[in-house]
Amino acid sequence: MKGIILAGGKGTRLYPSTISISKQLLSVYDKPMIYYPLSTLMLAGIRDILIISTEEALPQFQTLLEDGSWLGVKFTYACQNQPRGLADAFLVGESFLGTDSVCLILGDNIFYGNGLSQMLMCAAEENQGATIFGCYVSNPSDFGVVEYDTDGNVLSLEEKPQNPKSNYAVPGLYFYDNTVVGIAKQIQPSSRGELEITAVNNVYFAQNRLKVLPMRRGIAWLDTGTHRTMLKAANFVETIQSRQGLYISCIEEIAWHKGFITLEQLLERGKILKNSDYGAYLLRLGQIFKKQNGSERYEST
Repeated sequence: MKGIILAGGKGTRLYPSTISISKQLLSVYDKPMIYYPLSTLMLAGIRDILIISTEEALPQFQTLLEDGSWLGVKFTYACQNQPRGLADAFLVGESFLGTDSVCLILGDNIFYGNGLSQMLMCAAEENQGATIFGCYVSNPSDFGVVEYDTDGNVLSLEEKPQNPKSNYAVPGLYFYDNTVVGIAKQIQPSSRGELEITAVNNVYFAQNRLKVLPMRRGIAWLDTGTHRTMLKAANFVETIQSRQGLYISCIEEIAWHKGFITLEQLLERGKILKNSDYGAYLLRLGQIFKKQNGSERYEST
């Protein structure tokens, strides 16, 4: 399975902060926003990742992430200059995907919680059809809403309904088999002139090939599309990290736990970033695990 991070758009809701920089390069507390969706793909075991952004922003992403070898992954970059909809990611990434299945994640979505990695791995192992997620929210009318039965079969999909049939919103994280490319080619642009991801999901639904995984109560889904939600997300990350002493979405830590990089590579990365709290955290992790021969492990999120 391959991964796509859609990090395009103009970020106009964050103006003037995003006039000269992609919003996915802004910091959410102590790390670039793109680290959070990237960590989600890595927790799913995905190592071949396409980053889609604007022509102006791509060089900045390449400076930040390079080819991914330092992280034990491979990054490819592609341009989407106009916001043509989420489903356009499959057309932009057609040659990248080849015959592989794909996980698409939006560049401004943050997921965190116990059991997240296992849930993602379960979705990644599904080779047929599509898997979306359901996150319980108090205001479902503000989101795409999914209704499903006890077996995870989708009963209905609605976009911002006035009278929602459930409280489960569909976050910006989707797993598809390779037929998604052909489906994306066939759907028609919406009234906004965009290829909507809901249209793709509705095709899978009509074919009885759409499943939903409800996110357990302890998993948080945070959006960072506005200044207010970015501040809330930053406060959430700071609170967890300060209380536990463990970092959220530390991509180097996840890479080490997944076996993408060695302990020596983790320590080397810590040395490069040693003047920051983030780098000090990597060095501390490496020293602890080196002393204990890696016997004490915990889930990275």
